[in-house]
Amino acid sequence: MNRHERWNALLELLADAGQLTVEEAASRMAVSAATIRRDFDQLAQQQMLTRTRGGAVAQSVSYDLPLRYKSARHASEKQRIAAATAELARPGSIVGLNGGTTTSEVARVLATRADLHAEGSAPAITIVTNALNIGNELAVRPHMKIVLTGGVPRPQSYQLTGPLATVIFDHVTLDVVILGVAGVTVEHGATCHNEGEADVNRIMTERADKVVVVADGSKVGRRAFAKICDTSRIDVLVTDGTVPEADVAAFVEAGVEVIRA
Repeated sequence: MNRHERWNALLELLADAGQLTVEEAASRMAVSAATIRRDFDQLAQQQMLTRTRGGAVAQSVSYDLPLRYKSARHASEKQRIAAATAELARPGSIVGLNGGTTTSEVARVLATRADLHAEGSAPAITIVTNALNIGNELAVRPHMKIVLTGGVPRPQSYQLTGPLATVIFDHVTLDVVILGVAGVTVEHGATCHNEGEADVNRIMTERADKVVVVADGSKVGRRAFAKICDTSRIDVLVTDGTVPEADVAAFVEAGVEVIRA
């Protein structure tokens, strides 16, 4: 386990427990107490936890953790969500993808779908994305046309933001946009942590015929700082089986198709 994987696991433990002593964390992680003390100190410097005498406590607010720390969180759920979501994209369609761990999984599934390896000069599918990591992964796929927006990258998510990221949508249309979010509720719609990302994502929804939100159960019923779109703009929510039936029913009543992978 490398340092980033260990930090991710520590943050998961802390989110569940609320607080941990150095000894508890060392035992759970099967590493030395000295390693945990260093990890706690470095994570505290990045404001991902609060250091206490002999341990650490979880932050009381939701932080926008860097993508590399979030990649292992709810990994199996995200892979199932991605597999179900990728089925919504038809061969020959134009698909918008924003950044995030779940949309990155969707991109990987699309890249390996057998029916998208069609013969011929025309691309089997066109991906429009503001996510540098998705563009990098898919650029080597000859059967896929990749359109990457301009803009300034955010290191937390690898998403390109700003005026140069939005101007491209004056010139393209999307059959479907697949949005990763930090939170989604019936009352507040789809939200994320950063207002710059929200602006780009909002414009993507306006250019798309169909809006699909992908969110594991930990994000359903939660809201983040910046609003992307109202629930009325969401056509499909793809999530997992951990979402309570009451939440599913509320989205269905609001006119959203809910797929639980």
